Amino acid sequence: MTALLAPSAAVAPAHRDPNVLRWLGAYTSSMVGDSVYYIALSWAAVQTGTPAQAGVVMSVSALPRALLMLGGGVIADRLGPRRVVIGSDAVRCAAVLAVAALLFLTSPGLWPLALLALVFGTVDAVFMPAVGALPVRITGKDQLARVQGLRGLAIRFASVVGAPLGGLGVAIGGAPVAFALAGLLIAVSVPLLISVRIRELPGDERVGVLRVDERAEGLPGDQHVDDLARDERVGVPPEGERLRELPAGSAPTAARATTAWADLVAGLRYIRRHRVLAPLMLAIALGDFGFVGPLNIGLTLLADRRGWGASGMGWVLAGFGVGAGAASLLLTVRGRLPRAGLVAGCGILAGSVAIGALAYVPSLVAAVGTALLVGLLAGLSGAMCGALLQTQGDPAYLGRVTAVASLVSLGLAPLSMPFAAAAVGAWGPGPVFVVSAVVCGLGGVVALCVPGLRHAELPR
Repeated sequence: MTALLAPSAAVAPAHRDPNVLRWLGAYTSSMVGDSVYYIALSWAAVQTGTPAQAGVVMSVSALPRALLMLGGGVIADRLGPRRVVIGSDAVRCAAVLAVAALLFLTSPGLWPLALLALVFGTVDAVFMPAVGALPVRITGKDQLARVQGLRGLAIRFASVVGAPLGGLGVAIGGAPVAFALAGLLIAVSVPLLISVRIRELPGDERVGVLRVDERAEGLPGDQHVDDLARDERVGVPPEGERLRELPAGSAPTAARATTAWADLVAGLRYIRRHRVLAPLMLAIALGDFGFVGPLNIGLTLLADRRGWGASGMGWVLAGFGVGAGAASLLLTVRGRLPRAGLVAGCGILAGSVAIGALAYVPSLVAAVGTALLVGLLAGLSGAMCGALLQTQGDPAYLGRVTAVASLVSLGLAPLSMPFAAAAVGAWGPGPVFVVSAVVCGLGGVVALCVPGLRHAELPR
């Protein structure tokens, strides 16, 4: 048997680790650039075409993102997440700056905007799985909950800062200036990502593995059966294969003899057979399907019916953002919460009750307070689920694991929004919010009823 990789040296706390902070700076700059990009795209589309055409342009990116997300997870695992993230940001930067230059020089109509949206959606399909697979390569597993907190703070910062920056760019020079600003912000992430060091993972984490059928090497049958039984207990797919480490510094993707399709099937099989990841994916799916409708289109319709207006809806969303930011800050400071699976399940279940209550609160002040509670609980349970995905998943599969979770959250769950809107129009917000809360709560029930997930812990 080949020697295992030597364990890495002790890892500094994530919020004090310069390597993690460089990654965080790159991620934050990229997310702010994304926010500015969406403002610029929506403004340019509305100014150039009809409202219906603008809506089509804004939705173009959703199709390739949904169709290619699973393949993007395979690419992230085969090529390595840092390489994919750097390439994705470089392509997005070049595309946005090209459109900015085109709009400066001429008025080409909607086609470059639609093409840009298509490029973004395609690149997002590989960018998102790679982003999810990268943290475990830059810090220790015991720091991944803190990294989730830092990532949550970056997302909140981008949502707060990005929209005003995009509006400022439009006010100064229209869509071309806003696009140029977005491109420059995304460009900042590239040198930062290049400077991020990828740490050597311990051998038992099996990053960069070559599949070898050891039965062909004369391993005794009973030893092979014992190995398969052990792999089943820890969640490794018993495919009649063992995982062998590559020497340190080897390129795992160069040694693979499998096809991309075989890698995708292996990743889905790995998730399905894993005692924690399989129920966790179901809990995430139910939670997102119950959460997305009410907190997006449902909240808009609720504010309109209650007479709160756009400003009232803004205050409710601000309450949600503050709660989610507080959860991220808690994880950043604490670094780890005990009994992560139990916390995630209880957070989803309690958050679902708050979602149902949101439709029945008597005043705007009460709605803001309830939304703050929803944000706190959703942010906490979401961060716990994200940390469990990364710590429970084998690093060699993390791109595909993240791809499945992203497909559910960003590709499938938004499909519930038109149904939620139609249901609110037919029956009012109350019943719709209650049904959504029940669906969301089922995710918490799954987390609490499956022993493997309920007892799941984050590494110390």
